[in-house]
Amino acid sequence: MLNPNESVEDWVLEQMPTLGAGWCPPGVLGIGLGGSPEQAMQMAKESLHQPIDIQQLKHKSTLDDYERLRLSLYERINNELNIGAQGLGGKSTVLDIKLRHAPCHAAMLPVAIVPNCAATRYMTFELDGSGAACLPVHDKSLWDDIPDTVNVGESIAVNLDTLTKEEVRSWRAGDMLLLSGKLLTARDAAHKRIANMLLHNQPLPVSLSGRAVYYVGPVDATGDEVVGPAGPTTSNRMDAYLEDFIDKAGLLISIGKAERSRQAIDVIKKTGTAYLSAVGGAAYLIAKTITRSRVVAFEDLGMEAIYEFEVRDFPATVAIDSTGDYIHRGVVPIIPMIQE
Repeated sequence: MLNPNESVEDWVLEQMPTLGAGWCPPGVLGIGLGGSPEQAMQMAKESLHQPIDIQQLKHKSTLDDYERLRLSLYERINNELNIGAQGLGGKSTVLDIKLRHAPCHAAMLPVAIVPNCAATRYMTFELDGSGAACLPVHDKSLWDDIPDTVNVGESIAVNLDTLTKEEVRSWRAGDMLLLSGKLLTARDAAHKRIANMLLHNQPLPVSLSGRAVYYVGPVDATGDEVVGPAGPTTSNRMDAYLEDFIDKAGLLISIGKAERSRQAIDVIKKTGTAYLSAVGGAAYLIAKTITRSRVVAFEDLGMEAIYEFEVRDFPATVAIDSTGDYIHRGVVPIIPMIQE
């Protein structure tokens, strides 16, 4: 909630760094301006249903105040903040700025922002009471020019089935890896359940010793898929569990997306383990590297069950190495919780 004389543009620029990398930039930023606080948030989300048109807006001969605000934010976020794709630095942070507005009380100025990640998450449809929504099936040829694999350049091949702590300690922040072998999954609900079992010295349903855990809740497979889209979830929600998973259960590496807390970095450094970053927003492409999938624990948790994947050339980047160095250092001034 801003005072009427405060700058919306400056406020948005201040907020962008606090989003971290978990929203998987580059994406579209939706802004709701005015109305009530509730209306502002709804407008921010609804604005993301509009088509991307910032390039056309650049060439428009006359602009109103809201269009000028969109253009200015687009230029300043991309050119001044150095957030970049996946939060790794650069000038491609937002693809467009969308904005909806409404009248508001003279003594207050509600503003809301909603980021939409590189894998667009929103769609619209209408329910008119005649039955279930029937959504159009898109022509798959529209994506013919998009590669079916993630290009990771020069990479280090890693066999997860024979991985040693010495090998993990040889990696350095920024190294690109291609993982093959057996990979466990676990996210929020599974972490909470395992942590409770460790607290009460109960045996785990699957050993984590020397293993890699991928923070993911895969989508159900359809057709001939081994598994549906399987993109990483934001890792810092698991930070509170990390020390016990390493010290008590023997976890060797964790895989997810975005930055981690100072607490997690210190744990990784102390234990000589590593944290790998998978590509946020590339869930479909990541799923193509999974050759086999089975539930090995907590089947009642559905997509949050623990799966064992067999992967071939699963792309990941060393985000935090065993020395405590991390890929966001000095590049992304957006993560106060890991800045020294």
